[in-house]
Amino acid sequence: MGNVIERKPTSFRLRTDLIERLKRNATSQNRTLNNYVESLLLDVVYHEPNEVTRAAIEEAMNRKDYPENEVYSSVEELFKALDAE
Repeated sequence: MGNVIERKPTSFRLRTDLIERLKRNATSQNRTLNNYVESLLLDVVYHEPNEVTRAAIEEAMNRKDYPENEVYSSVEELFKALDAE
């Protein structure tokens, strides 16, 4: 058999509307609430972008030709600006 993952019971106080939404999402994926929430937390905590994604983020953050304070009033306006490049 594989490795046994140790688990510790834990309590959280969450908004009732959030719990209900999580339950619906878990049910739609045929999962228990616990399994669903654990998978969400694991994804958030352990998600590391790969090398290509890190390079793209670094490139985007260091672009010199991109206007620093450009603000778009709509997605369409943004797409028009991108198409013009």
